[in-house]
Amino acid sequence: MTALPNAISEPPATIDLQEEFAELGVDEVLKALDAELVGLVPVKTRIREIAALLLVERARQKLGLASEPPTLHMSFTGNPGTGKTTVALRMADILHRLGFVRRGQLVSVTRDDLVGQYIGHTAPKTKEVLKKAMGGVLFIDEAYYLYRPENERDYGQEAIEILLQVMENQRGDLVVILAGYAERMERFFTSNPGFRSRIAHHIDFPDYRDDELLAIGEKILAEQNYRLSEAARAALGRYIVARKAQPHFANARSIRNALDRARLRQANRLVAGSAGRRVTAEALMTIEAEDVLASRVFAQAATTEASHG
Repeated sequence: MTALPNAISEPPATIDLQEEFAELGVDEVLKALDAELVGLVPVKTRIREIAALLLVERARQKLGLASEPPTLHMSFTGNPGTGKTTVALRMADILHRLGFVRRGQLVSVTRDDLVGQYIGHTAPKTKEVLKKAMGGVLFIDEAYYLYRPENERDYGQEAIEILLQVMENQRGDLVVILAGYAERMERFFTSNPGFRSRIAHHIDFPDYRDDELLAIGEKILAEQNYRLSEAARAALGRYIVARKAQPHFANARSIRNALDRARLRQANRLVAGSAGRRVTAEALMTIEAEDVLASRVFAQAATTEASHG
């Protein structure tokens, strides 16, 4: 009797991670984020690391390497205008492409969307928001306002308890991102340890440097078919320094607001000076120094300097 040949063992299954990354379009999302936001290198690096971690987790699942589903809830800390909402949008897209959420949607809310003003109002409000966000990402801006211990009749604690329960029990179908100022978020986590234990990724968003804010300003204008003259560029550089020294500075948001006002001044200047002559496309595109220097920020800075002189 002829002996049967030894069975040939199947080679171990393999996955090309780079190919998977490309096929899923995750690298495209990361490149778009890089192009969309100036600076923020530590944030972009961390998002890329999280994407790599989730890609490996996806590969492990495909190869039958059993593991607990990863905790994906996040905390974004930083001052206003540092790109937290933009990054959250891109993160929702990445999670969807990698199969960790059913939909790539981002539902952005604040305390007012979750907390009611009378007994029995908070639970349905919070549950309605959660129902809308399910299968995607829920972004809670200024999350620390949910907790107001100084007010005994505040209903924020009810919303917190519902959120914590859903974050734990339905973490496979909802990712929650809490955002806000770093110090206030730290106090919030200290007062609500249940949140800290459910947050897997803490990402700090640094303030922009002066040169980055100037680049952001030029990018905002270019997207609207405007540009700065050389003198206006220098004036915006001075504006950034003066504005950062004043209260309520909101990084990119403040620069966008300043440029909106500069465009308003440019429009009025062009209309007032156009009597009897035609206006060129170049003039319509160009923000001049006077459009920037007319900001009251410079007058306020001069007053402050004089008072300290």
